[in-house]
Amino acid sequence: MIVRARNISKHFGSLRVLRNVDLDIPAGRVVSITGPSGAGKTTLLQILGTLLKPDDSAHQLDIAGRSVAQLRGKALAEFRNRHIGFVFQFHYLLPEFTALENVALPAYIGGTAKSDADRRAREILELVGLGERLHHRPGELSGGEQQRVAVARALINRPEVVFADEPSGNLDWANAQKLHRLFFDLQEQLGTTFVIVTHNHELAEMSHVIYEMRDGSILNTHQKNPPSVGEDG
Repeated sequence: MIVRARNISKHFGSLRVLRNVDLDIPAGRVVSITGPSGAGKTTLLQILGTLLKPDDSAHQLDIAGRSVAQLRGKALAEFRNRHIGFVFQFHYLLPEFTALENVALPAYIGGTAKSDADRRAREILELVGLGERLHHRPGELSGGEQQRVAVARALINRPEVVFADEPSGNLDWANAQKLHRLFFDLQEQLGTTFVIVTHNHELAEMSHVIYEMRDGSILNTHQKNPPSVGEDG
């Protein structure tokens, strides 16, 4: 399992958002977390991605074979930079930087030499179909292209797992379809695990594993066989 979580609970004041969630995420899969608004999906994703701490100090969270529950400060930031990628509903690209610079930024932060980071960023941008847009700034890219840059940025440090929160939520139908297929292309080519919070039923049905949440708990787990990448339907 690339992610193993046990006893994950979270309160915000008197509001209980997560209720002792146990979750195993297999490596090399596209995994969807679904459920109605308020089910706790985003909170769970943020905890799995080490952006948010759960309530119980006795919880377990293992990522890529490392126990991260007790990591703090610089050690946690370094682990996150090297092993985890993030894609959000909004791309959060820096407007003054080119696509290549935006993608390479996490590698710069991680201490990778600029020449190596730029080479890797170029390779990933070509992989996501933006090899001709390397030097365009976000304002010169379409919404779908901006989100593909965000996906490339999440992959720059070769993370074992990418957490995505409603990544196609701001895209039109056609660009959402392209993005969904891209996740499966990348999973097959790179072996990266994608964990995606989504309301998009088509994306969920394509996924290898679906976790359905309700009222802060995992209600059901479904194992699915996704269609071939690029298959319509």
